[in-house]
Amino acid sequence: MSDAKNTTPSVVTDPADFNEVLEKLNLIDEKIEFVNSEIAQRIGKKLGRDIGIMYGAIAGILIFLIYISLSPILI
Repeated sequence: MSDAKNTTPSVVTDPADFNEVLEKLNLIDEKIEFVNSEIAQRIGKKLGRDIGIMYGAIAGILIFLIYISLSPILI
């Protein structure tokens, strides 16, 4: 009785069926990786746009401040 409790259950499957299931799992894994990469690319584009807007605003503010500070000298 103690041998039945301590043994690990094992399943025998046909190698062809096993390979078929592995191929299906590989296709599913490829699709998941593709979707994840597309999501990461969209996030990267949004982040890049936001950083570009920030740099543009900072450059515009600096140019404006330089213009304001130099305008009394030029007049």
